[in-house]
Amino acid sequence: MSDVRVRIAPSPTGPLHIGTARTALFNYLFARNQGGVFILRLEDTDAVRSSIAFEKDIVDGLHWLGLTWDEGPDVAGGPDHGPYGPYRQMKRLPLYEEAAARLRAADQAYPCYCTPEELDAVRRRQEAAHEPPRYNRRCALLTPAQRAAFEAEGRRPALRFRVAEGLISFDDMIRGRVEIDTANIGGDFIIVRADGTPLYHFTVVVDDAAMKISHVIRGEDHLSNTPKHILLFRALGEPEPHFGHLPLILNPDRTKMSKRKSQTAIADYIEQGFVREALVNYLALLGWSTGTEEEVLSLPELVERFDIRHVQKAGAVFDRERLEWLNGQWIRRLPPEELIDRLRTFLEAELEAGGIDRMPSDGELKALLPVIQERLPTLGAIGDLIGFLFVDRLEIDPSLFPTKRWDLATTREALVAAREVIAAVGEVSFEADELEPPLRRLADERGWKAGDLFMAIRVAVTGRTATPPLFDTLVALGYERTLERLDRALEASNQEAPR
Repeated sequence: MSDVRVRIAPSPTGPLHIGTARTALFNYLFARNQGGVFILRLEDTDAVRSSIAFEKDIVDGLHWLGLTWDEGPDVAGGPDHGPYGPYRQMKRLPLYEEAAARLRAADQAYPCYCTPEELDAVRRRQEAAHEPPRYNRRCALLTPAQRAAFEAEGRRPALRFRVAEGLISFDDMIRGRVEIDTANIGGDFIIVRADGTPLYHFTVVVDDAAMKISHVIRGEDHLSNTPKHILLFRALGEPEPHFGHLPLILNPDRTKMSKRKSQTAIADYIEQGFVREALVNYLALLGWSTGTEEEVLSLPELVERFDIRHVQKAGAVFDRERLEWLNGQWIRRLPPEELIDRLRTFLEAELEAGGIDRMPSDGELKALLPVIQERLPTLGAIGDLIGFLFVDRLEIDPSLFPTKRWDLATTREALVAAREVIAAVGEVSFEADELEPPLRRLADERGWKAGDLFMAIRVAVTGRTATPPLFDTLVALGYERTLERLDRALEASNQEAPR
């Protein structure tokens, strides 16, 4: 095994975000390609917003995507495994206390007694003077007597890290050489709150050092944090990991992807019926290129081909149409038994919601697969595609009559004639290739366009204007139900359509 050790460290303060999932995937691909270790660590120091429900959503979502980790918790609230545990930050508080004490003893951190009101007043003065916000180091050189006076007032100090002046340079695995002046990172920053709770910039460095993380692969939005982290690694006497900052995921309008404009929770895509193979495939292509024209790749194929040098710097636009196309490609690759098994969850939801009146059997679904597998954009579309087959009493919306290009009288005439033709075919010969020729002859004889006739029949027997191929649909319905639905449609067409 190589020395590569990478981690994904989500905060359980919200559901698994698509950006977090993409970051987890890239870390996983890098680790597996390099023969390294992939770690899950939970950053749960935000006690107010963290919850076991969000932790479960994150852990279950990563498992659903097919990502496995070598160290960390396997289930929400469950035990850790691995030599550098615990893997939840709230269980690592003694490590942060010890590291903070070391920094303070070396005078690389100092107590800050400034109140929120005092800090806000400084910020307002800086804004008025058009200066960048930064801490004014009021507490940086306090004498022991001054500190004692503040404590006598009842002030509890936070702990600030001393930021040295100069340039921080590092070689980013994706962006190349990066240089950031420490004058631009806001001055001395807090690493431990007044209540003793350690903050992100501090805990992430302590944990990465303790867990011997070799490569930190994370989103571009963390790029400005990296100088702070490098300074902390150096102050703690720990080696700096290699850094790589992934491009942001963007909305179609090229703004940063957010839940205000896009669906960002992985759970939403699962609920809609995207298959894991397609979502993983698509996330891998969000900012990374195979260097070939191939787009449909399995997780093992992605592992084999992944090269972090081929990750792009520019933002990656989230294209839902492309995701749906990939989803369709993967649905078509699923073996029949597996597709039926995955569809069952969505059909059960349709039954519970009243969209269908009974669950189809495995045999019924298997017979329909040649018709539906090529047409399913998502598993969740199964109800819209074939739900009408499993409804006992179809209700026809009168507004669908007349059809698009026919008046109501012509629609009725066509349905009466079509019923006679279908009835004449008979139950024994009720097959697609026996139904289509006589119905086409009917259209020719009456001077109708076949498409208009077929649309009238489709609406009559399904209540919809878009379905699988009409004649396969009729066969799936069966002889008796087809005639029954034509009769009910004729009744419905006699009702005045709403204006």
